[in-house]
Amino acid sequence: MSMEKVATKQYESKVWPDLVDSDDSDVENEIDVEKLPPLEVGPNENRLQHTYCLWFSRKGTQRAATDYSKSLHVVGRCASVQQWWSLYSHLIRPTALKPYRELSLFKQGIKPMWEDPANSKGGQWLIRLRKNKIERAWENVCMAMLGEQFLVGDEICGIVLQTKYPEDSLSVWNRTATDMTSTTRIRDTLRRILNIPITTTMEYKIHCDSLKYVSNNKGTLKS
Repeated sequence: MSMEKVATKQYESKVWPDLVDSDDSDVENEIDVEKLPPLEVGPNENRLQHTYCLWFSRKGTQRAATDYSKSLHVVGRCASVQQWWSLYSHLIRPTALKPYRELSLFKQGIKPMWEDPANSKGGQWLIRLRKNKIERAWENVCMAMLGEQFLVGDEICGIVLQTKYPEDSLSVWNRTATDMTSTTRIRDTLRRILNIPITTTMEYKIHCDSLKYVSNNKGTLKS
């Protein structure tokens, strides 16, 4: 059995439920994604253009308040459509997550943090959704990213789902906030995928502006 299969099996059976159910900020991340070998893709699998990492985090914990990176935990990776569905089938559905939890699906090598070099000059399209709509929206947008439906080259970094109250939020992160052609296409594709009326408000947040806001308010939590 490969190292990735061993790590993923252990993480899904032991650590993933602990992360979701506990508010303890000291749960350690047992997988160092940077030390994992490349994922193998079988001959009958449909290879993705990129390998993706699925991350989980809890906002509002003591650890997250001091260092957001330490609240991030790797759930698993996928390099094919089949591997994604295998990983996805083990996840607790977004509607069952407690408030202020985050699921982030990002290209391997990019962490779901404003400060990551791939994100630092970019931004995110943010949309707030009712809880009865977030589950299907999360699945559809993930599949759109994995299937390269946004058609913006390497601009897409990842997707973040955040559970809140009374609504949840879904955001698509891209590399270059000043690339108006790409950001507009991402917005329009997101509207199409989610069948969002043109009158629905969508907000584009630039990461460096968010960092400045947090710094000026002496906080460190990612919004």
